[in-house]
Amino acid sequence: MNSGKYVFAQVLSLVSRWEFDKCVAHYNGDFRTRELNCWNQFVQLFFGQLTSLNSLRDICLCLVAHQNKLYHLGIRQSVSQSTLSRANENRDWRIFADFGAYLISITRPLYADYQVPDVHTDSQVFALDSTTISLSIKLFTWAFGKYSRGAVKVHTLLDLPGNIPTFIHVSHGKWHDSNALDLIDFQRDAIYVMDRAYVDYAALFEIERAGAFFVTRAKKNMRFEVVETNYNIDPATGLRADCTIALSTAKSAKLYPLSMRMVDYHDDENDIDLRFITNNFELSALDVAHLYKHRWQIEVFFKWIKQNLTIKRLWGHSENAVHIHIWVAISTYLVVAYLKAQMHSELSIYEILQILSISAFDKTPIRELLTQPVSNQNVNEPLNLFNSNF
Repeated sequence: MNSGKYVFAQVLSLVSRWEFDKCVAHYNGDFRTRELNCWNQFVQLFFGQLTSLNSLRDICLCLVAHQNKLYHLGIRQSVSQSTLSRANENRDWRIFADFGAYLISITRPLYADYQVPDVHTDSQVFALDSTTISLSIKLFTWAFGKYSRGAVKVHTLLDLPGNIPTFIHVSHGKWHDSNALDLIDFQRDAIYVMDRAYVDYAALFEIERAGAFFVTRAKKNMRFEVVETNYNIDPATGLRADCTIALSTAKSAKLYPLSMRMVDYHDDENDIDLRFITNNFELSALDVAHLYKHRWQIEVFFKWIKQNLTIKRLWGHSENAVHIHIWVAISTYLVVAYLKAQMHSELSIYEILQILSISAFDKTPIRELLTQPVSNQNVNEPLNLFNSNF
């Protein structure tokens, strides 16, 4: 890269303006715009995420202070906080969602060689969960949560080998997690790992009909009959049972009429008994338990984006502004993940983001910044995407 460019401009050069303009044209996003078009809006919000600024006011303040550098940063012009706020309120959030989907499509293949540790399968493995952002119901009147509080949920499907989000849905806090199953296009032969909140037998049967597999924990009140028992298990591994079962209540059996597999496992580390259900009869029972153990990666992902991106403090109160904010945050994560892969950097995404946040106005070649040797990190572990110091 040109050493004369600012670091922010070097990072921004990875973002395809042509692809973004395609998304804008699809929704006619720049219709009657004068001061601030969609691209400049995205760039300014992207700048705010990359430099960890807390508000639109902070973004505008920093850009005005560096007015003479804006052209070289790739920013057309600075605007007032009210102009940027109105753009977030009124521009179609689907522009940013579609562009985020494009970034997912180019970033995921770069991490295709990663494997889920301790699991022997050639199938794609995804983890599904949601995270909640607490809000003031007086300011976010549309974001209903529990106990008269406001909340937004970010439902995420994470590609486990690469820790890349492949599906994002933003909802109010009362929207039940299992509803997300109705929105996902399940891939044949892929494995979807979920917690008990997603045990909806009708939705699980749709996964079965799509030719995909699920792994989740059984509900405590699940009623079933054992059809067949596999006695060839090793208790030393923590396994306690591996059975084929059929749901026994009339309503459950109607919603999921096929047999499923149940695996009982004792977690010695936490001294708890776990019961898993799945429609995959090819995996070993131990692989089923290990798959669910790696579901924790999505919790780590949520913790990472909340602590390293500006996502808990939202830059607007309307539903449209919240969608734009979250999609720009996810896009920032994807751009940094793409940059890490392109540079073959041994640094974690956390470390890269920290370097970029204080180097935005520096003119050091970005490859020089990100390819310093890291002696205390095992680059073969998938966790190196966002491990280290939270």
